[in-house]
Amino acid sequence: MQKSLVAEFLGTFWLVFGGCGSAVLAAAYPELGIGFVGVAFAFGLTVLTMAYAVGGISGGHFNPAVSLGLTVAGRFPAARLFPYIVVQVVGAIAAAALLYLIASGKAGFELGGFAANGYGDHSPGGYSLLSALLIEVLLTMFFLIIILGSTSSRVPAGFAPLAIGLGLALIHLVSIPVTNTSVNPARSTGQALFVGGWALQQLWLFWIAPLAGGALGGLVWKFLDDAD
Repeated sequence: MQKSLVAEFLGTFWLVFGGCGSAVLAAAYPELGIGFVGVAFAFGLTVLTMAYAVGGISGGHFNPAVSLGLTVAGRFPAARLFPYIVVQVVGAIAAAALLYLIASGKAGFELGGFAANGYGDHSPGGYSLLSALLIEVLLTMFFLIIILGSTSSRVPAGFAPLAIGLGLALIHLVSIPVTNTSVNPARSTGQALFVGGWALQQLWLFWIAPLAGGALGGLVWKFLDDAD
């Protein structure tokens, strides 16, 4: 259990540092910025790489919504759910803290949005609370279906991290303009703590929607899996 928790901490740390770091440090870098596409693939690559690195130790969740969805689907013991969520959130906060220290070392640093998630005036595209709620629930649900399907015994072993990483990249390509893409309450919490104000006020949505989507994904997969 201890090694699993350390692996989840490291995986979540890497996801937030790599994904949010690409948004904060590289997305709009003058003339050479990686933009939305680069950020989307950065998030996908963090999950792909750490799923291969430590997935065999902890299962490679790196996300409270994933842990909940796997529990609902019967793939993860409920007794481990709370400890996993705790270390995932701690890993995300640690990554956000280190990212803040690095980013603030640049002359003229301004915190700005710091890759935090938001809706309304704080949505990159000005999307409403309802739009944010719907897209976060829907995309997290499909993320769980991808995870559960690609790790089932029906498909060739060893390729799941590729499907999961590319799935997360696709999710970001769709939803960055709407919410800056959460689908992960831990990722949202780390950034919101440093932005404060509006980001903390809106954080509730980025817990409720991904957790609901994760649970729905677990239920949908359980239905599909039981169909045979």
